[in-house]
Amino acid sequence: MAMPMNLVLVRHGQSEGNVARKLSKRGDHSRYTAEFRNRHSSLLRLTDKGREQARIAGQWIQANISPVFFRYYTSEYIRAMETAAYLNLPDAKWYADFYLRERDWGKLDLESDDVRKTKFAEDMRRKKLDSFYWTPPDGESVAHLCLRTDRVLDTLHRECDGKDVIIVCHGETILGFRVRVERMSQEKYHAIDCSKDPRDRIQNCQIVHYTRRDPATGLVSPYCGWMRSVCPWDPKLSRNEWEVIERPRYSNQDLLAIAAKFPRYIE
Repeated sequence: MAMPMNLVLVRHGQSEGNVARKLSKRGDHSRYTAEFRNRHSSLLRLTDKGREQARIAGQWIQANISPVFFRYYTSEYIRAMETAAYLNLPDAKWYADFYLRERDWGKLDLESDDVRKTKFAEDMRRKKLDSFYWTPPDGESVAHLCLRTDRVLDTLHRECDGKDVIIVCHGETILGFRVRVERMSQEKYHAIDCSKDPRDRIQNCQIVHYTRRDPATGLVSPYCGWMRSVCPWDPKLSRNEWEVIERPRYSNQDLLAIAAKFPRYIE
């Protein structure tokens, strides 16, 4: 069994939570009202901008990938389901899958930036030690999230060999797919996580497209060998070019060289 011929991952459009979080990082915490916080984050809705981003993404997908897919999946979070609908893909029938939900931020979920920095200061300090393995209080690490994406990939291997599949989900969920599909190293993950280049971020309605078909020759590989990342509503925010996926393998010397980058405190 092999992977889908094309696997298309789409982040949801701008949501209420995205707006509140962005403003909070700038010092404006006014959106975090009691009414706003007194619900599960799965119920956050798209903004008007988010709906328009989804429409643009849907047009780009139909023009540049395909108007029709063998299988359609969406996270059961409302902002993802809204995005899936606003893509306006003809005759789409969506499977809603809770494995595709956003990363669980536990007690930090729907908390403003000032609360995170004061009430949860020690947790935020520990996040800086290793953002991949760090777990928010009562939440989920990126490493845990990757285990969920594996469950989805198992289904795709079993049921969608050689087919075209589209998935609408969340930024960190897509990052989990990237880690697993590309067998991304910890070094590369941390480089992406720390990057200030907006093209390394997964923007709202960003499309991450994997394919088994060589974009240059048309020859088909047994695995997804190429990836492109596109932000249709603002292409300056993405790289937009096909990249060859290089899955790392290590010699004994390579492993020792990686270990040597870190100090030993006990001989």
